[in-house]
Amino acid sequence: RMQEYDIIVLGTGLKECVLSGLMSLSGKKVLHIDKNPYYGGESASISPLEELYRRFKVHGPPKSMGLGKEWNVDLIPKFFLASGELVKILLHTEVTRYMDFKVVEGSYVYKAGKLHKVPATEEDAQTSDLMGMFDKRRFRKLLNFVLNFESRNPRTHQDVDPEKTTTRELFSRFDLGQDVIDFTGHAIALHCNESYLDQPCLDTINRIKLYCESLSRHSFSPYLYPLYGQGELPQGFARLSAEYGGAFLMNRTIDEIVMENGKVKAVKSEGKEFHCKQLICDPSYVPNRVRKIGRVIRVICLLNHPVKNTHDASSCQIILPQSQFNRKSDIYISVVSYGHSVASDGLYIATVSTTAETITPEKEVQPGLELLEPILQKFVTVNNLLVPNEDGRKSQVLHQNRKCDRNSAASTPVVVFDFTFSIRFLSPKTNLVMKLL
Repeated sequence: RMQEYDIIVLGTGLKECVLSGLMSLSGKKVLHIDKNPYYGGESASISPLEELYRRFKVHGPPKSMGLGKEWNVDLIPKFFLASGELVKILLHTEVTRYMDFKVVEGSYVYKAGKLHKVPATEEDAQTSDLMGMFDKRRFRKLLNFVLNFESRNPRTHQDVDPEKTTTRELFSRFDLGQDVIDFTGHAIALHCNESYLDQPCLDTINRIKLYCESLSRHSFSPYLYPLYGQGELPQGFARLSAEYGGAFLMNRTIDEIVMENGKVKAVKSEGKEFHCKQLICDPSYVPNRVRKIGRVIRVICLLNHPVKNTHDASSCQIILPQSQFNRKSDIYISVVSYGHSVASDGLYIATVSTTAETITPEKEVQPGLELLEPILQKFVTVNNLLVPNEDGRKSQVLHQNRKCDRNSAASTPVVVFDFTFSIRFLSPKTNLVMKLL
C-alpha cells in the first residue's frame, strides 16, 4: 500500500522541526526523514565532547576537560530575544514543557579597543561611557519616539513616513552622532551590516522595539538560551510533531525526489516511495536548487576562564561592529558555560562568527579571538551561505535559505514562504526608556 503524506520534511534542523511541529499541530500528516542518526542537522549540539574532537579530526580531548558527556557544543549557537517570535511559538505550542531556559547575563559591544556593557538598567546607563551626556539625551528622544510608535496610528509618526523615510534620515532627524548610530543599529537593532541605513525605517523601529520589549522581561539582558544547548529546540519540536502523529525516519538515505509535471510527487528512500503534496528540506538535500551567495566562518573556542571585561559573566553576547575594523559586516561572539549544562564545571564555550569577506576568513575573526585568549582548543568551520533558485510555489519544494541572521551572523535556514508572523508588542512601555538610559 502506498504511503501518502500532506508534507514530507527532509532534515531535522531547527526550522524544519518548528514547521513540522506547527503543521502536525494543525492536523497535517507529516513525515520527517533525516540522513543523520541525530536530531538537529546543522543546528545540532554535539555530545559527548569526544564526538566534537572526532568531527574536526583533532586529537583529544585532554582529561582537564572533565567528563565528555557533560558537554553539549552548538555547531551554530544562537541566543534569542525574550519577546521574539520563537518564544511566542514555544509558548503557543507548549514546547516549553520539554525544556528549560536561562537568561543570558549580558550584552557587550566593542568600541575603541575595549568592551562596553550595553546598558540594561538605569544604573548601567548612568555609568556607561558608550555615549556622552548630550548623546544620551538625543538617544532618549529616539527611544521615546520608537516606544510610542504604532504603525497603524499616524498620530504617533511625528511626520515620519515609516515606509519611505530611511533609517539614515530618521537618525539624522534626532541628530544622532556616529557612535550612537553604531550602537543603536548594531547592538540594539542587531543589524549585521550597514545596508539597513538606506532602507525604510519601519524594520529598524520594530527591531529596537523588540529589543526593548525583550529587555523589559528580565533585568540584565534581552536574550535567552536553552539549558543543555541549542539542540534541545529541534528535539522539542520533533517531540511535539510526534505527539500529534508526525512520523520520523532517522539515518535514512534519500535516493530520489520524484517530480511529475514540475511538481514534487514523492520521496524515494532505501527502496520505499513516500508520496506527498509538499516537501520542505534543507539545502543539502537539493544542491541543484540552491546557489551560493557568500560564506560564513565560525570558530568554536573552549576556554577555562570567563571573557575578560565581561564582569566574569557565565554567558554573554559580544558584538564587534564592522565600523571598528573597516569591515562590511559585524563579528559576533556568543559565550555560554557550565552554568547552562553545556560544559564541565568551570569551563566555557565561546563561538566567534562573521560573514567572510576575504579568502582568509580566519584572519577576519582575529579581533574576536584576541578577546578570548588564552584559548584551550579551537574548531574552525567555513560554510556556504545558500539561497533557493526559485520560491517553491510551482514545484511545492520549499527549500531553505541560509542567510545572515541578526543574532549570530550565522547561516540560518529560512523557509521560502514567509513563516515569520507579524510582531506584536504586548507589554507596557513604561520604564523601557530608563532601562536603556
